[in-house]
This record gives sequence, structure tokens and C-alpha cells, in this order.
Amino acid sequence: TAGAASWAVVPFTEARVEIEQLLAFVAKSGCQFNRNNTWYASPDASAHLAKKERYLEERGQIASPEDFIAKAATKSSMTGKPYSVRCGSEPAIASGEWLMAELVRFRLDR
Repeated sequence: TAGAASWAVVPFTEARVEIEQLLAFVAKSGCQFNRNNTWYASPDASAHLAKKERYLEERGQIASPEDFIAKAATKSSMTGKPYSVRCGSEPAIASGEWLMAELVRFRLDR
């Protein structure tokens, strides 16, 4: 597929592994993501974040999973409004906080 071909040029690094893990976590979470006052399903949110991440990485702005979270996954680059995540009946929390907690869990489990 075209998507697979575009990833072939991205170096396989520890940062890439962790960013891909975060994107997969988002996609499979079953949580809802609020972006600019609209709630999106987790696969749609993951696809949007992946698109933002690729855009920023092509411009040399993503060097770590922390960069990905801070620059692509915490707020709208168009409006500046923060993203939030709602899982089941839990109250919504900031997406950056949620993703950082998952990154810590992933690193501890390795």
C-alpha cells in the first residue's frame, strides 16, 4: 500500500518503535478523542495523529516519543485547542497526560 511504502524510508529507531506503539495503543484503546469540540473514535484519532506525526517528522520536528506527544498529540495545530480522551464512563483527561502514562507503562514493561 502507499502508506507502507512511505514508512519504508523512516529509520527503524527506538523512538519509531515507541511512537508506533503509542499510535497502536490509541487505535486499539476504544476511547473517544475530542478534537476541536468533536468526539472521534480511537482508530480515527490514531490516523489523525499519525498524519500529524509524519508531517512534523518530515520537517525534523519529531525526534522522540515525547516530541510526538507534545507537538502532535496534545492540541490542535489549527486552533490551539487541547485534545482530550474519554474512556468508557471515566471523565475526560488531557490526551498528553494519557499518552505519557502509556509511554511510561510501555517502557516499564519492556
